[in-house]
Amino acid sequence: MNSRPINSYLLAGVGITSVLLLASKANRNKVQTVTVKFKNRIKDKFTNENLPIKKAGHPDPQDLGDNNMVSEGALYAVSYYNETEQQK
Repeated sequence: MNSRPINSYLLAGVGITSVLLLASKANRNKVQTVTVKFKNRIKDKFTNENLPIKKAGHPDPQDLGDNNMVSEGALYAVSYYNETEQQK
């Protein structure tokens, strides 16, 4: 059975429904409000204001704790690689 006619009828139904729904200004405003609320809800879910984004990529040379952590993290991968190679 070919499902193409069903898909085209479904697409046409969605198109006609959206045209009828957006025909009046009141409905357009409602749809726009719902869309903006949905977009803000999704945006708030995927953003975290607690992260120090301004600091990312620009470490302060005077912040010794942060510099030490970065240097240890950089050495971790090197030391792990060396250990695995030496075990072979």
